[in-house]
Amino acid sequence: MNSISVLHIDLFQGKNLSDFYFNTMKNHLVVGHQHIEKPHRHDFYAAVLFTKGTGIHEIDFQRYDVSEGSLFFLSPGQIHSWELSADIDGYIFFCSQEFYEMHYVNQKLRNFPFFGSVSFPRKQQLDEVELAKNIQLFQELGNEHQSDSLMKNGLILSLMSQIFINSTRLFSRDFDTLTSSAGLSYFKHYQDFESLIEQHFTEHKSIAYYASLLGISSKHLNRTVQAVVQKTATEVITERVVLEAKRMLMYLDENLVDIAFRLGYEEYSYFVRVFRKSSGMTPTQFMRKYKA
Repeated sequence: MNSISVLHIDLFQGKNLSDFYFNTMKNHLVVGHQHIEKPHRHDFYAAVLFTKGTGIHEIDFQRYDVSEGSLFFLSPGQIHSWELSADIDGYIFFCSQEFYEMHYVNQKLRNFPFFGSVSFPRKQQLDEVELAKNIQLFQELGNEHQSDSLMKNGLILSLMSQIFINSTRLFSRDFDTLTSSAGLSYFKHYQDFESLIEQHFTEHKSIAYYASLLGISSKHLNRTVQAVVQKTATEVITERVVLEAKRMLMYLDENLVDIAFRLGYEEYSYFVRVFRKSSGMTPTQFMRKYKA
């Protein structure tokens, strides 16, 4: 069975092992070429800012255009790949969850919406003002990474947090539920819901099961999900299952019946109906279209 590559930070660090990595995009593509030329996963959090060039960045089968000012965020486990022009440039950094959260007791990476929910978009397209602000922050981050200054990690963490907070504020302009205390409470419950889905989606697909674990009613869970992502709880569960199905269909050498069984479907025909309703095509049609 072929598996999807999971890349670790130390692949990019050489002898200088740490839980943080920074590079320009131009250098990163040279240094990491042997690891990143094919679709792959990370076990770390990443941010990528493009300042020059064009291309396509695909994250979990969602294709995003790349241009000057494109800012991307990736969470552990997401599959991504890109096709970039020869003149591409920008900045990229990785960090482990431990590196960030060991220093911030009350702040978790999953508290930022682009890291905390698979339903949030992974890209921001920055305007001229926001791009200039982010370029300055990324450059300061790179300079600090190269330095041996006192309290180096503290400043690196501060600069990362500024990038994350600025981006959260930009996202909140499009997601009104993040701007009120009630909305923030809903988002926290939604994050807890998604965390439970990650643990149980192959065995459990009913709203009642997750509502019970959260200690709320199915009706309240649906209301929460609708407020945050404008979907039903069932749709979110199904989309997570179908996303995993797509990953397995493309990158694992298993037959369709075995994949359906691994995802908790004893009847292959029912799995096909669920997949088609969510994605608009059958698993076989998806493979043909994607590989073509």
